[in-house]
Amino acid sequence: MDIAITKGRTLDTIEVSRPDGSLATTTFPKKGLFPHDAVHLVVESELQLTAGFWGRVAAGSAPEDIGSITSSGGHRSSSRAQTPCEDIVELIQAERLVECFEAEMWSERTDLVTFLQVFDAACAQSNIKRPKLSEQSVGKIRKKLDVLCARWQRLGIGESLVLFWR
Repeated sequence: MDIAITKGRTLDTIEVSRPDGSLATTTFPKKGLFPHDAVHLVVESELQLTAGFWGRVAAGSAPEDIGSITSSGGHRSSSRAQTPCEDIVELIQAERLVECFEAEMWSERTDLVTFLQVFDAACAQSNIKRPKLSEQSVGKIRKKLDVLCARWQRLGIGESLVLFWR
């Protein structure tokens, strides 16, 4: 699946071309230095999550419908979390891990032990188990995010970062 994330002034745009030929387009407000959904792509690809944000979009869900999918699965937010339905666990795991990487992107990196402690706390708050996460996979995600974030920062308004979901 091809994914183009286009930089806008106040809103960025995602355009998705699925293998079956269907298309999806959505906009989202700027948040941080790098698009949130692009962080999802890196995290979900590295951990081979198939039922996270991008796996669901590839399967036909509209990007803007993912929030209602988690809500209907029993997970409205981390502060009002219930035990979620099993079919949304990967989606929540990905979201919590993305938040951890975004926190590092917005401030500074921590050591692996601290990073995993924060991720464990986020998973516990959401009533889910942490997926397997190695030092190597954290390092790969960090490196890929560094490269993509630098590319994103160099883009002008109206230019796109083109990515691929397996």
